[in-house]
Amino acid sequence: MMQNDLKVEWDAGFSVDVAEIDTHQKKMFDLFNELIDLKQRKAESKAIANIITEINDYSKLYFTEEERMLRQREYPDRDIHARYHRRFIRNALSLRREITEDVNNLSLEAIVSLRDWLIEHILTNDAMYVPFLRIHRYVEDASRKQ
Repeated sequence: MMQNDLKVEWDAGFSVDVAEIDTHQKKMFDLFNELIDLKQRKAESKAIANIITEINDYSKLYFTEEERMLRQREYPDRDIHARYHRRFIRNALSLRREITEDVNNLSLEAIVSLRDWLIEHILTNDAMYVPFLRIHRYVEDASRKQ
């Protein structure tokens, strides 16, 4: 497999129409691309461990902000949505455990699988709240104009 085949660049197709959340998505894509790059270059385990830690920490920040926004707007499926986030965090933590003994335990497939889970989540679960937020914004804007 070619090195760049595994990397995924963020584009507007992933946008949830909320600048802060889109920024978090972009950062997560960058982190995964960096992790894939490090793994392919057989970088030292400390560098790989640091990126995995950053993915863990950043995903918590990203998901917390997204959940807070959904709670503020009273999105009806926010609890289900949060459960998906917990699953991602558990899986990301397991990547960290896999490399505790030996960085070679971490497979490229495991990295790509977790990254693909995030992409699928953005394109399906996150996409479901976009119309809800647009309507919410429309109503807020209409109320302000009155």
